Amino acid sequence: MIFDLSVVIKAQEESDKNLIQKKLNAALRQKYSGEERAEFVFVKKSIDARHGQLKFCLRYKAFVGEKPAQAQKEFSWRKADGSKKVVVVGSGPAGLFAALKLLERGVKPIIIERGRPTNERKRDIAAISVKGIVDADSNYCFGEGGAGTFSDGKLYTRSDKRGNIGEVLQTFVHFGADPKILTDAHPHIGTNKLPQIINNMRQKILELGGEFHFESRVVDFIIDGANEGKPKSERGGAPALGLANNAALGLTNASSAKIVRGVVTRTADGAQKEFLADAVILATGHSAPDIYEIIARASPESLEAKTFAVGARVEHPRELIDKIQFHGKRQAAGLGAAEYRLTAQIDGRGVYSFCMCPGGFVVPSASGPEEIVVNGMSAAERNSAWSNAAIVVETRPEDIEEIARELSADQKAGGADFGLANDSLAGLRFRRWLERETWLHGGASLGLESNPNAAPAQRLVDFLAGRPSESLPRSSYTPGLVPSRLDLWLPPFVARRLKEGFKAFDKNMRGFISPDALLIASETRTSTPVRIKRDKATFECLGLSRLYPCGEGSGWSGGIVSSAMDGQNAAAALLGQ
Repeated sequence: MIFDLSVVIKAQEESDKNLIQKKLNAALRQKYSGEERAEFVFVKKSIDARHGQLKFCLRYKAFVGEKPAQAQKEFSWRKADGSKKVVVVGSGPAGLFAALKLLERGVKPIIIERGRPTNERKRDIAAISVKGIVDADSNYCFGEGGAGTFSDGKLYTRSDKRGNIGEVLQTFVHFGADPKILTDAHPHIGTNKLPQIINNMRQKILELGGEFHFESRVVDFIIDGANEGKPKSERGGAPALGLANNAALGLTNASSAKIVRGVVTRTADGAQKEFLADAVILATGHSAPDIYEIIARASPESLEAKTFAVGARVEHPRELIDKIQFHGKRQAAGLGAAEYRLTAQIDGRGVYSFCMCPGGFVVPSASGPEEIVVNGMSAAERNSAWSNAAIVVETRPEDIEEIARELSADQKAGGADFGLANDSLAGLRFRRWLERETWLHGGASLGLESNPNAAPAQRLVDFLAGRPSESLPRSSYTPGLVPSRLDLWLPPFVARRLKEGFKAFDKNMRGFISPDALLIASETRTSTPVRIKRDKATFECLGLSRLYPCGEGSGWSGGIVSSAMDGQNAAAALLGQ
């Protein structure tokens, strides 16, 4: 018999094993009156800071009359012989976990990554802050490990129906993550530790016969019947080899659909190369608009607009957030930096915190020239002097039409960039417009050619009062800040709801609205504005057979763990599992 038990202790009692054992025995007696000895296995720890008292809620499983299951999963990857091959586009969590799933059946993954390996990518990221140079293919968004590698490595997800969260966490532990992620309520790895874990994953995939091709951008698909008249470098070659059968590939409509046979890539020196395979798993992340453009040319009906979110990042002194959340008792209880999660409904739209980084940094996450995008990250220790989070507003296609009309009426530059047409790519054009507007109000507004990534910022109290900030507090954002009236140039539907959202948040976290709170623009990469349509059962793209979109770039997941599970599911569906 197995029983789920929970005990509550004071924070300072965590090290008292005898007390915890007594509480567990008492909790078990309420569910089981027999004499058999129980074995307790720790499952999860969470913090309860309500009502001015710090408490820990500890969850256990009690095994009575049976032995606990093995704590660590045994992985059964197989050496790939190359007889079956799948191209995996992108080496973020969706791509890497899809590759590992393929290797459970000995299918060879050929991973195509536009960015660089983590060690080289670190230098490219440093150049953004130090030199103001953004490499369009290797930055915070692109490169080995994906966007999450240099953004805290948060592993919390509520997507428990997508797959086995525990298996994903155990995989990270297998490759070097702290086992505490298996039991923490809000697990995270830390941006200083995740790169090595990603490297370990790559080494295992290579040992098992997989391939990695870095600095290789996918510029086209090889599609049956769609490459006539194109140069050889853009034509399909021999038919794909095929897995066990068409049903395993979901090719029930193969006779009528366009069939993807592989991809065409272009390297940094301009060389093109074809990769033919049995199928293509598309795991490109949320910041690769060129992939949607390729799909739009090949099969426009395969794309649809979706809801996403935009806003700004709010930064507080870490000490202030800790004091609010822990009621001034953090040090006495030996706790780390405090987290928060906030949400409100304002005029029919969600306003919420996203990617909260306690004891972290605000970082520049642009993936191209003349744009400013901000994000947050934390080291494993979460010990910086600041805490930050994105505060974003739910954005729907009709909101984009509204702002486009306003810009056209005011004859402001850029209004035509995303237009009034409610097509599947309107959200991408709106996002690009907002990121360029942010750049124009940042370092570019002062002619800071030496530091174009200086971000526009405003004190939160000034944003709410509708006035300029005469000065700005110290910030973790190393490229620098430019005082700016965010309240005037952010899209009205965003600024209006942000103001009301902050007021609602302050009711739950008294002191959140503070003269030391800083608003830094813009946060635009919470998710993609586009979804690639796919079959719910087979994960196959509805308009392009043998193409399996997954992860954040597909529009079907968000975050490291949910993307990892989505990659696993896509690979399993391809294999017919």
